[in-house]
This record gives sequence, C-alpha cells and structure tokens, in this order.
Amino acid sequence: MRQERIDAGQLELEEKVVSIKRVTKVVKGGRNMRFTALVVVGDGKGHVGAGLGKATEIPEAIRKGKEDAAKKLIEVSLDENDSVTHDTIGKFGSASVLLKKAPDGTGVIAGGPARAVIEMAGIKNIRTKSLGSNNKQNVVLATIEGLKGIKTPEEVARLRGKSIEEIVG
Repeated sequence: MRQERIDAGQLELEEKVVSIKRVTKVVKGGRNMRFTALVVVGDGKGHVGAGLGKATEIPEAIRKGKEDAAKKLIEVSLDENDSVTHDTIGKFGSASVLLKKAPDGTGVIAGGPARAVIEMAGIKNIRTKSLGSNNKQNVVLATIEGLKGIKTPEEVARLRGKSIEEIVG
C-alpha cells in the first residue's frame, strides 16, 4: 500500500467540521469539560485528510483538528467522470463503507460523515453505503481507508505485469 506525504503548505485546503462533542472527565474537584472536534480537510482536487482536535474551547479544538487533518492528507485517484476508478470497501473498527463507481450525472449519494470526506476529496459522482457502525469518527476513517486503497488502471497493470488494455478490457 502506498502512503505518500503531501505538503499541506502548497495546497489550498477547505475544512468541514463533522462533529463536535463535549467530553467530561470527573475529577476530585468536580467535572472537567472539554471538546473534541472531528474535522475533514481537502482541496477538492483529490487530496483529503481527517483529524481530531481536543481542547477546552470549541474554536481551539477545531483549529487543532484542522492541523491534525492537514498532517494526514492522502491522494485519491479519480477517473474521467470525477468518480472512483473501481468499487471498494473501506474498513475501520466495526465501520465499513462501500464506495461504488458511478457514471457522470449521478452526483454524490452518501450519508453525512462519508459525504464530508467525499466532497472534500473533490469526487463528483459516487454511490456509498455505510455498513456496520454509525459512529461518525469510524465512518470518516473507514471512508478514508477505502479511498486510500483505490488504484488507477495504470497501477494495476504495472503490478500485474500486463498492459492497460488487458486490465480495462
């Protein structure tokens, strides 16, 4: 599996906050309130990442989440329809997300957390189905795992030692 480091400094990243949760820790003096923010960033041109930020105030948690997501950017290979090149299933924890290739004009058919990742990646035509867990964090990470596993026909041909015509058909 290829894992490329992408410099976030040269990309213009948009952010989308998927969830903000209030977390409480009970300590001797009472309760400690904190916030966790799940943030997805992307440039709309095939780069996407997700990160978790934790802080005592919401804006600070979002900022930290954005920084974390920018560190974890991945590159997604798209086909000529701005869709994925093949169907795949991404798994993280007990969450699975089915990503299906779609023809031009389909649009983005996806639930909330998966939709955030797909829109930030710049995918215009795709059908998805969230299977298993509905936990937002796990669904986001499962979607990213699925996108990470997508290969172009050229990569598949090279790995199998065949021509692109033999792979595509």
